[in-house]
Amino acid sequence: MTATPIPRTLVLTAYGDMEVSKLDEKPPGRQSIQTNALSSDRIEELIARIYTAVQHGKKIYWICPLVEESEEVQATAAEDRFKDLKSRMGENVVGLVHGRMSVDEKNQAMADFKEGKTRVLVATTVIEVGVDVPDATIMVIEHAERFGLAQLHQLRGRVGRGSDASHCMLLYYTPLSETAEARLKIMRETEDGFRIAEEDLKLRGEGEVLGTRQSGTPGFNLAQLERHADILEIARDGAKLIVETNPDLDGEQGEALKLLLYLFGQDQAVRLLRAG
Repeated sequence: MTATPIPRTLVLTAYGDMEVSKLDEKPPGRQSIQTNALSSDRIEELIARIYTAVQHGKKIYWICPLVEESEEVQATAAEDRFKDLKSRMGENVVGLVHGRMSVDEKNQAMADFKEGKTRVLVATTVIEVGVDVPDATIMVIEHAERFGLAQLHQLRGRVGRGSDASHCMLLYYTPLSETAEARLKIMRETEDGFRIAEEDLKLRGEGEVLGTRQSGTPGFNLAQLERHADILEIARDGAKLIVETNPDLDGEQGEALKLLLYLFGQDQAVRLLRAG
């Protein structure tokens, strides 16, 4: 079971002999999350809008890619953004949570945000899973171009968990790579996790099924999983029949299959045929 499909999940599902069920509807009462991309040139405008939202009682997440400033990575740190927003909005309006804090500190920061003692929570991706604040309705992801599609989708899912309209702002810094631009475009177009995973698969590949690499060049020489899934199903049924009737790859057919596995660099798979 997966709440956020990723390319690796799609590939393992496609290779595996299993039935697939998709839950592609929101729970009753939840609205779509309006997603927009905003250049960092307009960050002052965004902060002003966030301040207005706070005055109207809204709760806002502000996600940063780093905990603290780094000389090696040019990106805004959560601690710096926390200090900046606190100086603008007030001492008790903004909270901070990140992975270097103690468990008690993180729990207290989350409790303050959930109870409304703070209205803006500056955080790293530590809040990516296991966080449920139904009345949080605005998500700002700073340096959105640095995040992968699955992570952007997961972070966006922290809002829109109640009945109120929610918004996700993808704050990006230029110049944008072609891949980053494609990711932001997909996030604006859809909330469908399955389509997002399929697009992610096209962008970064599925990695290795018989290895540990989880992204990169597709494992097929003559096909693409996202375009030829129907052919894969036929091939899988044929492979299953061979494993059941001729697991040692004996005879003329077996020799031909061994040769094919060798030619495609998968001869090491022979010893795994009995693995299930």
